[in-house]
Amino acid sequence: MPQNSLESLPPYLRRYCTTQDYAKYTSRDHAAWRYIMRQSRDYFKGNAVPIYLDGLQKTGIPLDRIPKISEMDQALREFGWGAVPVCGFIPPMAFLDLQARGILPIATDMRTVDHIGYTPSPDIVHEAAGHAPIIADPGYREYLRKYALLADKTIMSIEDLQVYESIRVLSDAKENPDTGHGEIEAARKNLDTAIAKVSYVSEASKVSRMAWWTVEYGLLGNIKNPKIYGAGLLSSIAESQCCLRAEIPKIPLTVNCVDTSFDITEPQPQLFVAEDMEHLTRVLHDLEERLSFKKGGLYGLEEARRAKTVNTIQLDSGVQVSGILDSYESSTILDSGKTLPAAHFIKLTGPAQICRERRELPSQGTSRHSQGFSSPIGRWVGANHTSPTNLSEGELNSLGIRKGNRLTLNFVNGFKVDGIVLNIVREGAKILYITWTDCSVFQGAQKYYDPSWGEFDMLVGEAVTSVFGGPADRAAYGHYEMGGVSTQPGRKSDFSPTEKKIFACYSKIRDIRNSPESNTDSDRKAVADDVLSNSGNEWLLALEVLELSHLNKKNTALEKRTLQCLSEQKMDGGSDVTELIRKGIRIADVPD
Repeated sequence: MPQNSLESLPPYLRRYCTTQDYAKYTSRDHAAWRYIMRQSRDYFKGNAVPIYLDGLQKTGIPLDRIPKISEMDQALREFGWGAVPVCGFIPPMAFLDLQARGILPIATDMRTVDHIGYTPSPDIVHEAAGHAPIIADPGYREYLRKYALLADKTIMSIEDLQVYESIRVLSDAKENPDTGHGEIEAARKNLDTAIAKVSYVSEASKVSRMAWWTVEYGLLGNIKNPKIYGAGLLSSIAESQCCLRAEIPKIPLTVNCVDTSFDITEPQPQLFVAEDMEHLTRVLHDLEERLSFKKGGLYGLEEARRAKTVNTIQLDSGVQVSGILDSYESSTILDSGKTLPAAHFIKLTGPAQICRERRELPSQGTSRHSQGFSSPIGRWVGANHTSPTNLSEGELNSLGIRKGNRLTLNFVNGFKVDGIVLNIVREGAKILYITWTDCSVFQGAQKYYDPSWGEFDMLVGEAVTSVFGGPADRAAYGHYEMGGVSTQPGRKSDFSPTEKKIFACYSKIRDIRNSPESNTDSDRKAVADDVLSNSGNEWLLALEVLELSHLNKKNTALEKRTLQCLSEQKMDGGSDVTELIRKGIRIADVPD
């Protein structure tokens, strides 16, 4: 058994993981975490779902310091889950792949004090304090895993990827204090351009909306007095304390929530309320019925064609072919007395692979199909009105289909395959594909395959039963466009002498708070005087001094001085800082 969740991952997912450099967190980072968690505990004890407070403890999340992801990984094993550290934004498909395996990806960066109420970039507050505590609820765990399995199969468009990349770069730029204004504006324009190019709402967009209105911004319970369980709210001390107000519309959750778009940069104008955790899974089932992996057929093929990304087409034989669907052709067939449209030819570009049950078949990988893949599909003339995948050896022989024999195979839809049968590949009772040599494929006067192109692998099956996102065997397929990992948030420049002096002040207060019995009141006052003299406009540091004045017995003189300092910072910092200070003062004497 792997010692940690990272060891269990295939290489194509490990590339998105990193190590948590715990030493990089400053004493100010830990103070920011503590402020957020103290505010969260105070507010969410009455406004979040009941599992929240218990879930913090059970999933290895301390209140007074940034959590170690290795400790969370071990704690989550109690629930059959784990955790791995990742670099900021990772592609949605990689995130979902991890989640489907029961692994929570946790961004290692910590938001700055300037963004303490909300950050546009994934950080350890959002992933750890937002998502993890609710995993302690079995109904939520079931929904989260089922959602990931469903979302992992949805078709993401190239437009989605371009928008994702632009959002990732902009969010990283806004969170990184080293980034200049010009770079941020350029990133913002790139995002606007990417959004303007979106021509349709993809399946992945709809599925991401389901996540947004449930696991990110979901409410639960009575519509008139709901509780918070969404990670976006649980990790935003600013928005969470406004979202339950009556002026924010609360809408009963149905599958139609996927028709409501969202803006990641703005507070949500409405929220959706589920009855309970089991309600989430019921709505998810309704969404599943709308998706290509469930519907297949021409609907799924058209979604894949528009997407221009790597996807997988599965036939009724169970054979799967993965690649970028360039085009498909269709005709009408007679089925149970009804005339129905059906695909009769598919063409994929780029590397392709042939699989069954998401396992690449021998010698059918991207090295064989590096330039793409195409095949006619459908019933054969003389096949007794059944899907050709079900034909027995005797029935194949009666059609002249046997190794070494040259023949012309006629399809009901008009396609002809002429060549020498080189191999017939079965799995169980199903015929998956036939390999031909010296082969031509044509329909009427149009030629689809020439003998000079080499051996021809012809898929066997009459119907497209499923079309789903990504390659079937991802580990064997190798790299494909899931999204980049080239940027990540977080400061790279050195800290200034002034900043280092402020960090030392945070450390002094933390030391006293952790060992109050070893410091006298005069010791604490001396430290507090030193801190206030060197804190500048560091409002969070002044709040920590205020808490220090409340240790053991109240030091009214120190409290008065600190409150005066905070009052001055309110005037200098604007309305947002004023509100953060007000909230900090309110719980200053509440112990950890």
